[in-house]
Amino acid sequence: MLNPHQQFGKESEVMAAAYLKRQGYRILETNYKNQLGEIDIIAKDMGILTFIEVKARRSDRFGNPKYAVTRKKQVRISRVALSYLKASRQMDKRARFDVVVITRTSNVNIELVKNAFELILT
Repeated sequence: MLNPHQQFGKESEVMAAAYLKRQGYRILETNYKNQLGEIDIIAKDMGILTFIEVKARRSDRFGNPKYAVTRKKQVRISRVALSYLKASRQMDKRARFDVVVITRTSNVNIELVKNAFELILT
């Protein structure tokens, strides 16, 4: 059973996937996990393999959620993405990192940030 925080996150990821589908993305994986970490959504957008982080908030009290994708988080996502590309033998494919930002206040606002950051190898 999920706690309220986990439930909010799960619901937000479902909303993000539905939004991405409406934008023409083809969802390949959700909550992809390996020993290095997790990627919320892996999809294809016009032939480009896309690794997507979902950030959701109930308010903007702590600022825009897109700024919560810190450099440390970008490094972790980059490592998981590289591992995925190697494991699925897709190292030759074009790929990018997007962020879906969801603010769920009195109404729901969804923002898609394409090419939110570059691959970080550190």
